[in-house]
Amino acid sequence: MTETLDGLQNFRDTGGTPLTAGGQTRPGVLYRSEALSTLTPAGVAALAASGIGVIADFRTDFERRMAPDVLPDSRPFHVVDLPLLEGAMTGFAQSALRAKDPDAAKTAIAAALAQLPSLGDLYVSMLEHGAASFAELARLVANGTAASASLTGTEAPAAVLVHCTAGKDRTGVAVALLLDAVGAERAAVVADYASSSAHLEGPWADRMRGTITAMGVPLTPELDALITGTPASAIEQALAWTDARGGAAAYLQSGGLADTELQALRARLAG
Repeated sequence: MTETLDGLQNFRDTGGTPLTAGGQTRPGVLYRSEALSTLTPAGVAALAASGIGVIADFRTDFERRMAPDVLPDSRPFHVVDLPLLEGAMTGFAQSALRAKDPDAAKTAIAAALAQLPSLGDLYVSMLEHGAASFAELARLVANGTAASASLTGTEAPAAVLVHCTAGKDRTGVAVALLLDAVGAERAAVVADYASSSAHLEGPWADRMRGTITAMGVPLTPELDALITGTPASAIEQALAWTDARGGAAAYLQSGGLADTELQALRARLAG
C-alpha cells in the first residue's frame, strides 16, 4: 500500500473511509493528489513500485503543458485526460511561476479570478457540466486492471490516482462523489475533502500566494480561500446539489455510468 510519494503534499489513499453499512473503503484502490509535476526522483521510484496503474488528470491542456506530470518510464501507465475548466484557477496561478511576461501572468490571473464564483458555487458549476468526466473516473475505478490492460496490453497495477493541479477542487469533488456513491459516511467524506487545505499549507500554498502577490494582485481572504482553502461548507453545498437530484450514484449514472459499472465500483471500492 502506497502511503506517500516524495515531492507531493496532497497525496493520499482514500482507503479506510468509514461506510454507513459498517466497515471501511478498501485501501490501495483509489488515490488522490495534486499534479505530479513536483515528484522527486524518489517519488518517481515509489510511484513505479506502487500498485497505481491508472492516472486520471482533470487539468486543462494549458495546465498540463505548463506543469507536465513526471511519470516513471520503467513501466506503462494508463493516463486518461478528463479536462474540467471549472476549478482551474490554481492552474493559472501555477503557470505564473513559469511566465516570462509578468504582465501577461497578472492579466491571466485577474481574468480567471473575475470569472470564478465562491468555491461552493464553483463546485455546483462543475457538477452541472462535468457528469460525463466524473462518470468516466468512476468507470476507471470500477474496471480495475481491465482499464489499464486495454491500453497497455499488459496486466499493469490497477489502482487509480486522480489529480488536478492542487488536488482539492476538481479532485475533491470527484472523490467526494465516488465515496458518497459507494456508501461512505457523509461526515468522513467531508472531512477527507477538508483535509486538503492542511496538506497544501507550507511550500505549495506559499508558492501560490507568492505568485499572486508578485503579480500585483491583492491577496484578499476570498482569493486566498479560493486558491488554498477547502471549507467543509463548499463540498456540503456540492453534495446537497446531488442529494436534491437523487444522490451521487444517480448523478454518476446521469453521466453515463451503467448499473453494472456502479455495482462494480461499489464492489471494488467498498467491498
